[in-house]
Amino acid sequence: MFNSMNHPVSETPHSTPSLSATTSCRGTSSDADDSPATSHRFGLTPISGFSSYRSLAVLYGHIGSVSSLALCGEFILSASQAKDIIVWQQPNLRQFTKFGQGDGSVKALVTVANKVFTAHQDSRIRVWKVSRSSENVFKLVDSLPTTKDYLGKFMKQSNYVQTRRHHRRLWIEHADSISCLAVHNGLIYSGSWDKTLKVWRISDLKCLESIKAHDDAINGLVASRGIVYSASADGKIKGWRKEGKSPHFLKGILEGHKNVSLNSVVTTEEGWLVYGGGSDGFVMGWLGNEEFNSWKIVCEVKAHQMAVLCMYLVGDYLCSGSADKSIRVWKREVGGGLSRVGVIRGHEGPVKCLQASPVSVGGGFMLYSGSLDKSLRVWWVAKNSNRKEESIQGLHHKG
Repeated sequence: MFNSMNHPVSETPHSTPSLSATTSCRGTSSDADDSPATSHRFGLTPISGFSSYRSLAVLYGHIGSVSSLALCGEFILSASQAKDIIVWQQPNLRQFTKFGQGDGSVKALVTVANKVFTAHQDSRIRVWKVSRSSENVFKLVDSLPTTKDYLGKFMKQSNYVQTRRHHRRLWIEHADSISCLAVHNGLIYSGSWDKTLKVWRISDLKCLESIKAHDDAINGLVASRGIVYSASADGKIKGWRKEGKSPHFLKGILEGHKNVSLNSVVTTEEGWLVYGGGSDGFVMGWLGNEEFNSWKIVCEVKAHQMAVLCMYLVGDYLCSGSADKSIRVWKREVGGGLSRVGVIRGHEGPVKCLQASPVSVGGGFMLYSGSLDKSLRVWWVAKNSNRKEESIQGLHHKG
């Protein structure tokens, strides 16, 4: 369960999902602001005559643009540039609680077991413990770097690095906004606009490594089979591998288009296929060999009219969100190519983040999208590769 990684899709005997008629609800959180959470839910009648993509809900409640999404058990978490994180309870999609206000604009979040890690514009990672036995279900328990990490390093000059002219920081600290997080093999990876990739151990929250990874801001991270891939505004995706107790080392560099920022990266579960989304609207794909030491471009498609901002892989389907306000659904072909099977429209602003359920529902999957229009939308997408390309127009409702 985590940001852009592909998950095995398990089949359940659910029929096509259905939701109640349109209703509005106020969140149960006691710290609700002047913009109470509102959800509009739609029955699964075909929209515009199509039946492969359906709008299930439009959720409002954030006072800023939605920046990141994550699944956490029965909850879907949506983070905002306005510092708040809303917890929506499934399947009724009502606001369960809200947390995280006042801790810096939230740029990314991931979940691990009973913990939630949130990355912030103030260069910190915050750790929240999830407990249903406590009144405060999402409780702040620590931040990274931890106080213990600071105290163990601040006295030694060799632990300081130059971040910019006349400024020095401990190497365990990020010097700019943390833009992305990834989880793999007991480790948390954080990528930052300061061009570094840092590695944290989940068990004790200790920073293990700081890698000078790119020549420009890191925009996306994903990990699979011992390799973490970082996508950067420098137009490159780099693969970093860890073997045993040794530090991570550079395994390979995947080159995008010249002078084009790579904003998102995803990989298949087996790790041999990597896709990157660029600011020129292209999605590029690379296929690696079993040793991950040789790569070839297998896909280069003009996916959107504007920048690709996010992607998510679920089974054989890749979903891409863009500054053009649309979501495109693609079917992976043998060899790594992509064929477009649909366009989802409905957001009134750029689509900033995507998340999908790993569980198959009614012959399809649940897709969640967050946007600069401050809404979270829920879609049901059919897994049917034999259909021609289709388009749906999401219903426009204001909260």
